[in-house]
Amino acid sequence: MDDILNKLSHCIEFGKTDRASPWPPDMKDQDGAHELALKALELGHSPDLILESLVAGMEVVGRKFSENKIFVPQMLMSAKAMKAAMEHLKPAFESGRAKRKGIFVIGTVQGDLHDIGKNIVAMYIEGNGYEVVDLGVDVKPEQFLAEIEKRPECVVGLSALLTTTMINMKRTVALIREKHPNQVICVGGAPVTEKFCRDINADFYSPDPQGAVTFLNKLAS
Repeated sequence: MDDILNKLSHCIEFGKTDRASPWPPDMKDQDGAHELALKALELGHSPDLILESLVAGMEVVGRKFSENKIFVPQMLMSAKAMKAAMEHLKPAFESGRAKRKGIFVIGTVQGDLHDIGKNIVAMYIEGNGYEVVDLGVDVKPEQFLAEIEKRPECVVGLSALLTTTMINMKRTVALIREKHPNQVICVGGAPVTEKFCRDINADFYSPDPQGAVTFLNKLAS
């Protein structure tokens, strides 16, 4: 990986979105993920190679988060930097010049308006080479079913942050299973556990985004 790609990976790891970003202090007035991704494209680096450098940075972020070396605010900054870089790569993915690994449909279940965790997971998964369809918050089961009908090859991710809305996660899984018994369903959120995942007949649970990416990569391989 050459110098500009190494710098891009570093920006993702430490949440340097663009030149104007004040964080981290030791990178003040330096180019961030936004500028470096654009420069990398202008220098002729392929979108796939640039994506590899983004993934490398996010893998470090995911590992640090799993080891409690960083916390949600740092994850959010890295996700923001990732999003800034991905904006330059999206045209290549949409045109087919760069290949997506798969499609991930994600949303916060009906009755729940929390989106920070969902947004982190969505950006993290997109940054690892997947097309992400983000349905937002307060998503009815029927909305998930509609997306599955349009994208039968997708993996579905359900998020809930409230114990009171976990029942809607269970209901959503049940309705999906009724129509699409083999649909791959991932669940997550602060109150969700591995046991709850098994109890509601979902396929996968992870307490952090890195686990979700690892699971998706195994499916895609």
